Amino acid sequence: MAQPKKTLKNFIPLFILLSLSALFLFSYHPTNLNSTKSFSFNPNTPQTHQNFTFLIKVLTFNRLESLSRCLNSLSKAHYDNHVVHLHIYIDHFQDSPNGYVEIDQKLNLSKRILDFVDGFSWKYGEKLVHYRASNAGLQAQWLEAWWPSSDDEFAFVVEDDLELSPLYFRFLKSLIDNYYYNDSNYSPMIYGASLQRPRFVPGKHGNKMQIDDGTQLFLYQLVGTWGQLLFPKPWKEFRIWYDTHKAKGLKPFLDGMVTTGWYKKMGERIWTPWFIKFIHARGYFNIYTNLLHERAFSVSHRDAGVNYGKSAGPDSYLVDEKSFDINLLKMQSLQSLKWYDFCFKEVSPGRIVRSSDDLASVLHSVQKSRTILFVNLQQVSESIIRNLLCHFERLNIQNYVLLGPQSSFLLDLARRGHHVIDTDQLFDSIRLQNSINFDESHEKLGKEIVVKAHVVRKSLELKYNTWVVDGDVIPLSSDSFLDSYDPANDFLLGKNFKLVFIRNSAFALKFWVDNVLDKVVASVATLKTRGSIATEGNFVNLVEKLLEQKKTTFNRVDETDFSLNISFMDANQTSSRNGKKFAFWSPEMGSERIQKRLEEFAMWVVDSDLSCNAVVCHPS
Repeated sequence: MAQPKKTLKNFIPLFILLSLSALFLFSYHPTNLNSTKSFSFNPNTPQTHQNFTFLIKVLTFNRLESLSRCLNSLSKAHYDNHVVHLHIYIDHFQDSPNGYVEIDQKLNLSKRILDFVDGFSWKYGEKLVHYRASNAGLQAQWLEAWWPSSDDEFAFVVEDDLELSPLYFRFLKSLIDNYYYNDSNYSPMIYGASLQRPRFVPGKHGNKMQIDDGTQLFLYQLVGTWGQLLFPKPWKEFRIWYDTHKAKGLKPFLDGMVTTGWYKKMGERIWTPWFIKFIHARGYFNIYTNLLHERAFSVSHRDAGVNYGKSAGPDSYLVDEKSFDINLLKMQSLQSLKWYDFCFKEVSPGRIVRSSDDLASVLHSVQKSRTILFVNLQQVSESIIRNLLCHFERLNIQNYVLLGPQSSFLLDLARRGHHVIDTDQLFDSIRLQNSINFDESHEKLGKEIVVKAHVVRKSLELKYNTWVVDGDVIPLSSDSFLDSYDPANDFLLGKNFKLVFIRNSAFALKFWVDNVLDKVVASVATLKTRGSIATEGNFVNLVEKLLEQKKTTFNRVDETDFSLNISFMDANQTSSRNGKKFAFWSPEMGSERIQKRLEEFAMWVVDSDLSCNAVVCHPS
């Protein structure tokens, strides 16, 4: 029995050492442990990416009291042992025409600001001070403050009249974890997050900003300059875009936006019109909070400066730990959040129909006056399609679905909120009585025809009037795709451009189910064996043949009766446009020639980025 006692005695020093080590470890990181427990906004939150770099970029000029308030609020925030670097950019005063007295006053103020910044203690990371040798202005302060050194570096830009909540970093860190590093919740469409209370809709005649109380987070295209977190990749993309446009002498004009008026008045003193133009071109979004009771994680005191001639006071109430339980702020999945454009109209990014099961809900969501428009994208250039979609926006035509083969272009359209049908995947999901093996040269066109026949059937089953057109046409009025132009017939086919209209009726549905769907498939199968699908396999021609075979009444209309053929018409003959519903052109015309003619008719409404040159709001 003596030997075991001796052995145990020998282990006592080691036991004490291990206990003290454990005690040291737990006492050294109390905040981390508490934050994991108390500030887990979402139980599924992924573990923090420990290697990301967080930079605070404070932009200041000549407001010492504002800067003091801002830096003090930043120093009181909870950083939970995360390294956070503070970079302060002090702009230089402008040359004074009023003599040495005013110059000495400005020099003295600059010296006081520099003394304060030098003496300001920052214990969370490095403090860097950049004092400019000449006046740069607010635009350069923003644009030159950051070039990301990696995809794991984030910048939080703060103008000096802001005050931050002690909770702001905990929120941003959780947001970075959930919407940047969580692969299942990441989207390249998101460029960052704003901590200010959302209040402003820049689109003229846009919707009033009304957010239900249950919405805590949402996405909105507008940048928020009162506490903006920037993600590295979109910011790099913007800087290159800005350099390209600035070097070419292009301006950030975007018709229909209040911010364009700001730029015309203030010019290069402000930077936001440039960023807004870029965001509009790319279709990107920003994350915002809705904390109720006019609260926010960042508050602007709106002190006199570039943006305000005189001080306007705080815009919101600052969130504090006593009045706000941050545990209740949940990081929802990206799919469950609401997305809003510059008009504060809700959009639905990523709606792609890949199977028959997806089709009904999409058709139900886009129909207007029980009418659906299917637009075929195949064999139409990207620039022509984007121009067409801008016309849809101007005319408030929303009851359309785009059909096209799988491509990055189709995915980009879906990402921007357009409803699209992937004809490749939908074709694969359709159960045909007989399989079709297309040769490579005819595969896309053959699938397109079969998918058109299928989606028309689904639309008729849902009791919708149905249009099918190709993308080489432009509507000239908001009701172009609501009126059938022939109330006497259920079927209307175009002679000049590939237009099909089927009225919602029991007869039309029965005819389509009994005589069209399978026979169109059979016709496509025979055409592809003769190698003539490109000439005989026009969807309109196939439908016409079947209607004739069954001796079914239809109207083969001459679209020139209600349309403009811009191929040869004189663009100055404005009187000829009266009452016209469409503009179209010869299929032999190339994209450059089409664009030139559309420009002559003032129908080319996209810019050099192939983005709409205007934001047109239609109040809901």
